[in-house]
Amino acid sequence: MDDHALFREALNRWFESQPDLEMAAHCASAGEALEVLRQKPIDVVLLDHDLGKERGFQFINDARQEGFQGRVLMVTAGMTDAESLQALRLGASGIFLKHNPPALLAQAIRKVVGGETWLDPASIQALVEAAKRPQWASQNKPFTERESQVLRGVFEGLSNKGIAARLTISESSVKAALQQLFQKTGVRTRSQLVRIALEEYRGQWE
Repeated sequence: MDDHALFREALNRWFESQPDLEMAAHCASAGEALEVLRQKPIDVVLLDHDLGKERGFQFINDARQEGFQGRVLMVTAGMTDAESLQALRLGASGIFLKHNPPALLAQAIRKVVGGETWLDPASIQALVEAAKRPQWASQNKPFTERESQVLRGVFEGLSNKGIAARLTISESSVKAALQQLFQKTGVRTRSQLVRIALEEYRGQWE
């Protein structure tokens, strides 16, 4: 959903070239998009943050209230750190910046369809920098240095194998650190770990 007709048309033509992706509809307003959701099953909504007189956040709220269980990927020219955090707190599955190449958009869509969170590199840079600082540890359940290192790898989108190679440790050690992180934070997935960290650091961004 985007209020710029030219962008929607370009996106529609791009979807036609993707063998495994199909655009069910393109809408200029939240009302149009909600009507589409009522009529057909949708896996992913591509949602701009700035919709002229509307904001994407309101659409997310309205869609969830109507029972939409699919994914929402923010596709936007830019959002502040606080806005990015709010989008994720409301249930968006990721943030994709429009200046990125189309091939990366396809990757982002496939990732969120698979249940993962997509964060543009620019969106996670503040978290990566925060992970380097001593105050990275949670005050109530402090993370060990190894846990913080593994968590940083998760932020950067590395696999367990990639994290193990970076830290020169075994994959089983990475899995053990992840299990400790899951227990300490009370979440079950890697994408939820990212959201926990975003919540922890919103005070630095707002």
